[in-house]
Amino acid sequence: MAQPKKAASIWDVARLAGVSHQTVSRVVNGSPRVAAATRDKVLEAIAELGYRPNRLARSLAGGAVESVTVLAADTSLYGPEAALRGIEKAARSLDWSVQVSVLDPADTHSDADIVARLPRAGEPTIIMAHDEPGMRAKQVLLDTQPQAMVAIGPYTAEELAASPWLVGMDDGKAAAEATKYLLDLGHETVHHLAIPTSTGTFGGGKAHRAEGWSRVLREAGREVPDAVPSGWTFAEAFKAVQPLINDPSVTAILCGNDHLALATLRAAHLAGRSVPGDLSIVGFDNTPFTAYTTPALTTVNQDFESVGRGAFELLRHRVDGTNPRPKPSWPEPELIVRETSGPPRSRS
Repeated sequence: MAQPKKAASIWDVARLAGVSHQTVSRVVNGSPRVAAATRDKVLEAIAELGYRPNRLARSLAGGAVESVTVLAADTSLYGPEAALRGIEKAARSLDWSVQVSVLDPADTHSDADIVARLPRAGEPTIIMAHDEPGMRAKQVLLDTQPQAMVAIGPYTAEELAASPWLVGMDDGKAAAEATKYLLDLGHETVHHLAIPTSTGTFGGGKAHRAEGWSRVLREAGREVPDAVPSGWTFAEAFKAVQPLINDPSVTAILCGNDHLALATLRAAHLAGRSVPGDLSIVGFDNTPFTAYTTPALTTVNQDFESVGRGAFELLRHRVDGTNPRPKPSWPEPELIVRETSGPPRSRS
């Protein structure tokens, strides 16, 4: 039995006509920005191949794009959740729909599995690439559809400048500034309760915050204590931080995020250590509860929602090859000084 003939794609038409796929889509959408001779070549190729334009083909040249897929391993964490909220708000304002596909960190995701999560080839996609599954998805889609993907994650300023498809904030620099702030208060050194990281093939979960913390201590000629690893939950952080809480020589702790900082604040209270008298605590992310703890938490503000909006804006203009724009920007991370940080007690 003869196999059914495969439908022609926009790329087939582009190859036959000797033009880009963006040009084919401009012709399909009736754009006046195509020379008559080029338009004729494209129309001849369309007729010869029997090409039928679809929604994706129109989207690749700035037509009516209607959906974006977000790939993420865990949207319950504050950063991904807030970035997703920014994506959704930006998408809704232009009548795009948003679907989320969760990459289970416990699974080994093949290239085919990642591609199969998209409703169609070339689907505009934003990847939360701060962990192993996200980093793998980023690499797969960068290889298969670089014109229709953007990745959000923790990157250095140099990485962000070098790659037009990356979106994020330099949280290593922010951690360095928070560490310097604590040293300037008079603390001899700063300890670090670290968020989980992974160091697999795809470099997921880069430890930029820990790197920024340790770099400042080395540059200042101070002791660099071993970072204390923690899980994501309050219970895991509460257990992990106990050796630091029980060591009276520890006077300052930089926490990998605000949930770890809240667990540290609770552990200090139960151990009878006053904050900030005996112990200064600094969090990371400026989650909504940080202004309402007692005492209110000093933390690093990161505007993840603006990053999500910026990621959507960047994706939209990468997909729309007819309207390139500069990379969107958002506020830099900023230390918010509240009540959990202060000078160490005098040890006379």
